[in-house]
Amino acid sequence: MFEIGNSLREARVRQQLDWPQIELATKIRAKYLRALEDEQFGVLPAQPYVKGFLRTYAEYLGLDGQLYVDEYSSRNVGGDAFDEPVPRRSPRVHQDRGIERKVLLLTLAGIAALTALVIVAWKFGGGDSGTPAVVTQRQTPVAPVVARGLKLTGVSPGTYVEVRRGSPTGSVLLQATLQAGKVERVDGARFWLFVRKPSAIRVSLDGKSVSLPAHRNLKVIVTPTRTSRVGY
Repeated sequence: MFEIGNSLREARVRQQLDWPQIELATKIRAKYLRALEDEQFGVLPAQPYVKGFLRTYAEYLGLDGQLYVDEYSSRNVGGDAFDEPVPRRSPRVHQDRGIERKVLLLTLAGIAALTALVIVAWKFGGGDSGTPAVVTQRQTPVAPVVARGLKLTGVSPGTYVEVRRGSPTGSVLLQATLQAGKVERVDGARFWLFVRKPSAIRVSLDGKSVSLPAHRNLKVIVTPTRTSRVGY
C-alpha cells in the first residue's frame, strides 16, 4: 500500500508543473486534480471518474496509471456503488415474431415493386438508344488519417536517441541509434527526449512537426502544447 495523493504531488512538484498546464493537457479540471492529490475522492462526480482521472493524471506525470487504479480499487473492495442492475424484461416472443414477419413481407413487396418500376423505366424510358441513363454519385472526400504519438525519422547518418515516458525518471520507451531513413514511433502524449545530434533527425507529435534546439546532447520535454529544454 502506498499514499496515492503524496506520490502524485511529489511527481508534479519534481517536474515543476503548474495546474493550468496539467488541466490543458489532461482535460481534467484543476479542482479534481487537487482532490486526487488530497485523496478527497468524494469530491469527484462518481467512482468510475476517480479511476479514469487517476489513470490519466498518473500517466501524464510519467507514472504507472494501472498501479494507482489498482491501489484505489483495493481500498474500495465493495466495487462501484454507482453500477445499478439492469431490470430484466419479459420477452414477448410470439408478438415479436409476428411483427418481424409483417416487416419482412412489406420489405419484400417494396423491393419487388421497385424492381418492376426500374424494368419498366428502362424499357420505355427516353432515349433512342434504349440505354438507361447512368447516375454519377458524388463521392465525399475522405479526411487523411493523422498518426498519433511521437515519430522520429533519421535524416543523416547515425545519432543516438533515448525516449522516456513523461520525465527523465520515466520508463524507457526507446533507446536506439537512428540511421538515415529509419523511422521509429512511440505511443503517448508527453515524452522526455535525449538526442545526441538534433540536426540528424526530424521529430513530430500527433502529425505536427516538433522544432528542436540545435544543441548537441539535447534534453527536452515534448508535449502536444510545447517543447521545453531541460537539464542544461
